[in-house]
Amino acid sequence: MMIKPPYLKKGDKIAIVCTARKFSKEEAQPAIQLMESWGLQVVLGETIGKDNFQLGGTDEDRVNDFNKQLANPEIKAIWCARGGYGTVRIIDQIDFGLLTKSPKWIIGFSDVTVLHSHIHKLGIETIHGIMAFSVPKATEKAKDTLYHALFNGRLEYKIKSCELNKYGNAQGELVGGNLSILYSLLGSPSAIDTNDKILFIEDLDEYLYHLDRMMYNLKRNGVLDNLRGMIVGGMTDMHDNEIPFGQKAHEIILSAVSDKIYPVVFDFPSGHGAENNALILGRKIVLETNPQESVLKFEEHGRAL
Repeated sequence: MMIKPPYLKKGDKIAIVCTARKFSKEEAQPAIQLMESWGLQVVLGETIGKDNFQLGGTDEDRVNDFNKQLANPEIKAIWCARGGYGTVRIIDQIDFGLLTKSPKWIIGFSDVTVLHSHIHKLGIETIHGIMAFSVPKATEKAKDTLYHALFNGRLEYKIKSCELNKYGNAQGELVGGNLSILYSLLGSPSAIDTNDKILFIEDLDEYLYHLDRMMYNLKRNGVLDNLRGMIVGGMTDMHDNEIPFGQKAHEIILSAVSDKIYPVVFDFPSGHGAENNALILGRKIVLETNPQESVLKFEEHGRAL
């Protein structure tokens, strides 16, 4: 059974750090205001404001900052500032023994999928949700779902069903994140474990032929074989070539799992759009989809500390 880090309460401290792209103290202000409105104390990591070309400090800076927050017993959650690229450069230097000794919530999406996938293998839940950078453009619902993920875990979603959905019911642990990152981790110690799991995927700014290549790579690696279900979030700003690929994003994904009997839900409101609703990765969910609606409900099953 997965370990559930303690839910937050008013007065707790949450750290904002860079694991990838740089993020300034000025950019952090909306996120600070949001956290303070929830009664939390914000600690800005030493990487906030650092500038190493695209990255929020050197690899050493980002490792040291993350490890420092893991080691600090007063920090109850670590909120990644933004994505982009860079988390994979530091994943093997992070002291995850600190996290297993004292679990705390790790929050983010996109490039932070590196952390989600790696930490899932340690048996600890994480939160796929908006980052500090996302706050100014995030919908109120997206922010509200992050609040519930952090403070009480009460999350349930009902959305109108897409006509391409594969209908049915499933139960299992939710895993996943950004498809490009999951694809890039295959063959590494951080590669995703999808056996008997429900897989969530989303992506941004990819060519359709590349999406097809990623899905076939997952298929050939057995990632899609033993799923209990699949949830497809935003496939945002997809591109085609001058000579069309011939399939849209949904059709490409559906084709890769056409021989599977598990349910598939498209258009779940989570990913790189403004309505990036929070998901507790590693938590058991109930997934139901029919021609009218799709329902995703999180169960309160995690082993609390």
